[in-house]
Order: sequence, then C-alpha cells, then structure tokens
Amino acid sequence: MISIQIRQLTKKFGAATPLRAVDLDIGAGELFALLGPSGGGKTTLLRSLAGLQAPDEGQIFFDGEEVTRLAPHRRGIGMVFQNYALWPHRSVAENVAFGLEERRVPRAEIDRRVAEALTAVRMEGFAELRPGGLSGGQQQRVALARALVVRPRCLLLDEPLSNLDASLRLELRTEIRRVCKEFKLTTVYVTHDQKEALAVSDRLAILDGGRVLQVGAPREIYQRPNSRAVAGFLGEANFIPATVVFASPERVVTESAAGRLEGVPGRGVSKLAAGAAVTLLVRPACWTLSREAVAGRNNLRGRIGAVAYLGETVQYDFSSDGLTLKIMELNPGFAAGEEYVASMAPGDAVVLAE
Repeated sequence: MISIQIRQLTKKFGAATPLRAVDLDIGAGELFALLGPSGGGKTTLLRSLAGLQAPDEGQIFFDGEEVTRLAPHRRGIGMVFQNYALWPHRSVAENVAFGLEERRVPRAEIDRRVAEALTAVRMEGFAELRPGGLSGGQQQRVALARALVVRPRCLLLDEPLSNLDASLRLELRTEIRRVCKEFKLTTVYVTHDQKEALAVSDRLAILDGGRVLQVGAPREIYQRPNSRAVAGFLGEANFIPATVVFASPERVVTESAAGRLEGVPGRGVSKLAAGAAVTLLVRPACWTLSREAVAGRNNLRGRIGAVAYLGETVQYDFSSDGLTLKIMELNPGFAAGEEYVASMAPGDAVVLAE
C-alpha cells in the first residue's frame, strides 16, 4: 500500500500530446478512478505509472520515492488489462502462478499463494481448467488473481470490465472494490463508464485533452462539477442558459427564458456579478412533475412531448418557453401533450460560469 504523487507529467506522440502537465495525488489504500472520453489521456497515464512508457516531462513518486524511469518489474505493481491476457494453453492455476515462477519463489509457496489468490476472487474450484472453458467474467477474475498473487504495492486496472455484458459489469465492479479493500491496495482504475467510476472509486479525476479537469469524491463531482465539460462526463444533464440577478457565496438568483430560477454556485465559481451570463446544470432526476407549482422550489410550466418508458423510470421531454428539458420520473402516469409544472429544489440547480 503506497501513496502516488504525479508532478507535471507530459507525454507526446508526434503532434499529439495525450498528457499535459498532469498533477495528481493518490492516497495510500485509495481506489482512484481516471474517467474521461477516448483519447483523454487515461491509458497513457496508467501506462506511465506502470513504467510501460516513459513521460517526456515530469515525475512520478511512490511513497515519495521517484520511480519515473524505474523498470516496470521493479515498481511492485500489479496490472489487469482490458483483454485479460491469459495464456490459453495454461491452466487457471498456471496462469496465476506465472509471476511467482518468474520471481523464482519456492514451489510450496507458489501453490499456497495461488490458492489464496483464487479464493480471494472466488475461483478456487477452477484451478485446473483452461481459460477457454471460462466465461468472460471468470477470466477477468483469473486476471485479477494473477495481479494479486505477486502482492503488489499498487494495482492498475485498464478498462477491466469493458468486454463484459451489463449484468456481469455490475457484479464484478462490486467484487473488484471488495478485493482491493480487503487487500488494502492502492488502486488506479481507468474507465470510460461514468456509473462504473462513481460506484467503484473513493475519488476520481476527470481527464480530457490530456488535462485534469476536476478531482474529488464521486458525490462531490456529480453534484457540484466545476464546468459544463465535467458535468457532461457524469451522466445526463440539462443545461439552462441564464443571466445573474443576484449572487452570494451560497445562493445565486438568475433569469432564464422560462423565468426566474435559483441555484447554488458550482465548484470554483465565485464573485458572479449581476448581468453575468451563466449556465444552470440540473440533472434529469432532480425534476418533479405535478399539476401545480410547489412552494419553495423552482417551477417551470410547460408541456410534455416524447415519453420513453425505461422500466425503472420514465423519461419525459418537457418544453417550457423555448427550453427543452429531459426529466426522469418514477411515475409513468404523465401524458404526452398535457401541460404540467416541472419543479426542483434550488440546491439541485448548479450554476456554472460561461
């Protein structure tokens, strides 16, 4: 279990610069996710931590010790790849044992540690099978056991669940978090899946264009993003253009095309002057539909357009004075073409600077 410090890390590939002066601090034992679009720099950063590629500028420290140019096998890391990277001609136990055999660990110790690692990932009954006889989820568990068996100082996971179907992803993300916490591993987890990052991580960083846009706990970034770009990475959102009427550190009153709306400043937003152009972020699930306005809430009167039944929720397209909003409701009883009031709490409207 180690802490990781990344200082001004820059990597270039010809004209492309996938990392641009990245600074990050990851705590010992923390499960830290890197989230962002394809090409945002996530995998490049992970490969730099693993020692699989050298940065052009900057430094990497493990517990204060610089490892920027240290060979991968001397860093004490375990890595789980997107494609599992298992040898098809070796059994599950032989795949897991490989790293220990390379380190010339005594046979009895190898057998004991392989058994422990397979038990940790709940694959103890599959030791003699070959990977071809396993499901995708089982193969990913074997890949995780192989990384754990060498007792790494930190664990690096590169899109570990992207090849699995939805139900298996839900199951394995819970298992990965359990194992990482059980082994007290510092873990860096790369994903492009917003829900996965929110569910798995203690903290996460949003990367785009090789830069860190925001770092924080999942709830903090989801509820109080510092920009429209960050908000867009973390699920669906309504963005409402508005103009500031009044602003304080805790409260902002704005005027929009659909009327007056009150919100709270987004992370890093301060000193908003009257007349400033802003954007209000409101998540679709924060709206409530009813026939009448609700006291103490922001209220917009409008009409329902398209309706999409999604099982657990219903998605409504709601139009109000030129604004078109997406609203997620548990109630399927609101009819297309009918007029309703959409309301939401002022604390659910996050004001972002233009």
